Amino acid sequence: MPADLSWLLRKEALVGSACVVLAASATAAWYLLQASVLTIAVAPRDGTEPELIRAYADALDAAGENVRLRILSFDDVRESAAALQDGRADLAVVRPDVLLPTNGLTLAILRDQAMIIASPDHAPIEAFPKLAGKRLGIAAHRDADFALLKSLLGYYGLTPEMDAGGPSRDRTVHLVRVDQDAVAASLRDKRIDAFVSIIAPSAPKALALIGAVRSVAHHGKVAFVAVEDDGAVIERFPRLQSVTVPGGLFGGDPKLPADDVKTVGASYRLMARATLSRAVAADITQQLFEKRTAAAAKSDAAEYVQAPAYDITAAATSARIPIHPGAIDYFEREQHGFVERYGDTLYLLGAIAGGLVSVLAWIRQRLAALRRERIDEIMDRLLALIGLARAASTARELDALTTEVDDLATDAVRYARERDPDARTMSALSIAVDTARATLAGGRRRIGSPPFERFSTQPPPEAPALGRIPREAPHR
Repeated sequence: MPADLSWLLRKEALVGSACVVLAASATAAWYLLQASVLTIAVAPRDGTEPELIRAYADALDAAGENVRLRILSFDDVRESAAALQDGRADLAVVRPDVLLPTNGLTLAILRDQAMIIASPDHAPIEAFPKLAGKRLGIAAHRDADFALLKSLLGYYGLTPEMDAGGPSRDRTVHLVRVDQDAVAASLRDKRIDAFVSIIAPSAPKALALIGAVRSVAHHGKVAFVAVEDDGAVIERFPRLQSVTVPGGLFGGDPKLPADDVKTVGASYRLMARATLSRAVAADITQQLFEKRTAAAAKSDAAEYVQAPAYDITAAATSARIPIHPGAIDYFEREQHGFVERYGDTLYLLGAIAGGLVSVLAWIRQRLAALRRERIDEIMDRLLALIGLARAASTARELDALTTEVDDLATDAVRYARERDPDARTMSALSIAVDTARATLAGGRRRIGSPPFERFSTQPPPEAPALGRIPREAPHR
């Protein structure tokens, strides 16, 4: 039997193999149960999104959920979208009208923004063409907001121009930077004719803005600029969206606005890279809504998080700004469980484990066969020695046969201690050894030879006492 394979049948080898299998299983379980840490790019720094995402990250950490967030902050939404597109982030706060990542799919809408242009009722402006030659107040604008306003004014043939105190021109809209706290005073002093803000209509800042305009109006009414042909505008600028400001949103007595106001706007979206697994995307989408209450305790912006609107699954996946399949799984309650998520991996591990067990079983069978072959060789030789013992005619021949029988018996005993053969095999081997020795003894009686002693039984010579060691005679 090959010595290099014999160790596979020892108890130490079997225990070691079991420990390795258990350690591999524990490692695999630990890996599968680890929380997924996703890198999220967040912008703008002065917006509500950084506070909102931090609130969600803290809520996930506090609850010990299986998905966590690592935040990367950027100054502008163009930079956060670029981080997603370049692979530096798994998730990102994106404003599609600024930069839509080619690999980005929507998980949720963090907030919808509408372009609200309001003026007091004594000098009402209710349509975009009426803005020509007017002074439009705007807060310290972001580049994204200015680009949206410029696109919409351009659609109506108007040209925005930062106010420099020069004369008004027919198709020019003069933009005047005004702090929100100074809106009422600017309207009262005729520095501006109306004020524009791109904001979530129900946000506290929007309510304060309309309140400031209303405080200047003679009859407490406010005029809003409507975008009646919003469908055509969306076709022209597909990354914008239609927004309806519901009547009465800013007050109920008198109702303000008196009727629904149609306008356009943009959305801040949480987008994920398209390669993010459906299971992880479904998990993070679920946490956005389940942790809304916890996040709202730190950021009011959590109240505005909503699912993207769609009618059927096909519409969600084929929209101009598609939704991630994992988010659709959550919205349609088709999330996968543990077995469904890791079924393929578990099946593969099972197949590999089954193959390893089969290989080990084959090796064991092969080693067992080799073990039986060795025992058979010993018994075959013992049977042959029995025949030789019957034919031996001299003591020297019997001595040689006895030595070989003793060697075979020793080999068999040593082998049995290491391999633990079955009882039937050892019984047959014992009979063969006894028969060989009995035949040899009979042969010695036949030829009158004394029993063979492999090792001498004579006592060793007595060692001389230390005091009796002879000394050399001194040299003369």
